[in-house]
Amino acid sequence: MKGFTGREWMVLMLEAVLVLLLIFGYKSISAEKIAAWSEEADSSVNEWTKKMKGGKEQEQQEEELQEKKIAITFDDGPHPVYTEKLLDGLKERDVKATFFVLGEKVKDYPDIIERMQEEGHIIGNHTYTHIQLRSSNREKFREELILTNQAISEITGQEVQYVRPPYGTWDKKLEEELNMFPVLWNVDPNDWCTGNADKVTKAIVDKAKENSTILLHDCYQSSVDAALASIDILKERGFEFVTVEEILFE
Repeated sequence: MKGFTGREWMVLMLEAVLVLLLIFGYKSISAEKIAAWSEEADSSVNEWTKKMKGGKEQEQQEEELQEKKIAITFDDGPHPVYTEKLLDGLKERDVKATFFVLGEKVKDYPDIIERMQEEGHIIGNHTYTHIQLRSSNREKFREELILTNQAISEITGQEVQYVRPPYGTWDKKLEEELNMFPVLWNVDPNDWCTGNADKVTKAIVDKAKENSTILLHDCYQSSVDAALASIDILKERGFEFVTVEEILFE
């Protein structure tokens, strides 16, 4: 470093300062550019995320708006008091149901069968005396189905297509012999063994799914109350109540 004059030292120091300024200035500019690029990228990602989220939310809303079909069915009627109350509630809610009636009660309350037909409900067969099919009584079971079909058809003028075999016991050969289709169930709140309508309602709404078939009985006040309460709740959840044929064949 010997031999440098004061002026030369001054020049070297100025050059060093300029280099440092250039370096720090470049870094500053680079940092600003990187920050800008990062901000722009974050904005694009956020925009894309919002669009994706918005699309999913829209799809979810559209799915929720699509009504899910479900069928509500009633066995063991008609009952002179409770079936009438049930029909009033169904009419008020514009709900169609499926009734599996006993032939001996059809004979006693033909006016209720007429009302069921007039209001658009399906009327099915539940045997004449609620007999359970066994290997030892097949012929009697068959006769009860025929008697009940006749009792219903005399009132409605229509052929009976659907049967709910008591306790779910069925012989497939009867389908061809009688030209009838069995209808079982997949939501059973066991309403016949409790008078607690709230308990029955909870059992229904907890188990109900799209295309479910609900089993109830229109010969108990608690069952009628639970049926109407369940309909109100499930309608709010986007369910559409239909007759069993729409569940079975559509």
